[in-house]
Amino acid sequence: MYTPDAKRVKRESPEGSVRLSRREFVRLSGLGMLGAALPLDSVRPLWGTPTGQLGRILQEKADVYAEPSFSAQHVMTLWRDEVHSILNATVGDPLPEANRIWYEVERLGFVHSSAVQPVRAQLQSPAPYVPYRGTLAEVTLPFVEAYWEPSKKADHAYRFYFETTHWVNELTWDKKNRPWYRIYDDRIARHYFVMAEGLRLIPLAELTPISHGVSPEEKRIEVSLAEQMVRCYEGRTVVFSARVSTGAVVGTNDLSTPAGAFTTFRKKGSRHMAAGNLASGYDLPGVPWVSYITQEGISFHGTYWHNDFGTPRSHGCINMTSPSAKWLFRWTHPIVPTDHDELWTDVGTAVRILA
Repeated sequence: MYTPDAKRVKRESPEGSVRLSRREFVRLSGLGMLGAALPLDSVRPLWGTPTGQLGRILQEKADVYAEPSFSAQHVMTLWRDEVHSILNATVGDPLPEANRIWYEVERLGFVHSSAVQPVRAQLQSPAPYVPYRGTLAEVTLPFVEAYWEPSKKADHAYRFYFETTHWVNELTWDKKNRPWYRIYDDRIARHYFVMAEGLRLIPLAELTPISHGVSPEEKRIEVSLAEQMVRCYEGRTVVFSARVSTGAVVGTNDLSTPAGAFTTFRKKGSRHMAAGNLASGYDLPGVPWVSYITQEGISFHGTYWHNDFGTPRSHGCINMTSPSAKWLFRWTHPIVPTDHDELWTDVGTAVRILA
């Protein structure tokens, strides 16, 4: 059972904050408390040669402080999509209570974790082949660029971020004999291309169902809006729990996640989500591990645009770390065939959202 609990691993530092070791950092990352991150195996020159964890700046700007506190001395400002080495994670100021984790950035200072996506940089070799029907792939670098043709000189389409998922349906080569994957965009029904070194085709072992032998009727999900927690049950036993971010009230718009009874009737391994305009909306390609519970589009899904789980801040969906959303995707019904991008049925795993 996953039960994130920083108190079980904390150690007092001389400054009075709580310092987590690298091993503890990685363990908490796997539990969904810090986001997903693993040690580096190999890196592109673009990311330098870090010896530890990487972090991508998520917001337009992020402030660096001398200590893990908003009241500490301001050191400098970092900007969106900068990538830096993270030395460790620290439990800092009592506020904000929902997220007290700070990251120590190498040679700079401390940044609140809500502004940083823990990432890694693993170069990939092209797959021997791509299945005829296509397959899911995930980004394994802090970000990669997508183009409308398999060439860096072609028009730029999107920037794809770490752990986003995409439906790959072809491997091709450019004039310099460099491998590219062709990706289908389900929202606009067009293709674009990403260099193969930045995408990992997800193996079948990571798509097989979890607890397949458990009766579907024994599985159920509870979401607590008050606690910002999701808990998955098999019978009376909690087998998984994680912090989430549900819908928020934005200005005069009430985007709260609705309470009530639902089912995970539709599942999609990757979804290009977009709504509104650049000022008030969003345009998010490659949203990973989507499990829908309403016809209007409310769903569980992985989240790469914030790292502030425990705080309501979505447009109604239930934001999770990508590994947590992937676990839920594999555990719930219906079971999506590995050669299908999506499955839509009349039934699914029971979900109850509590106010």
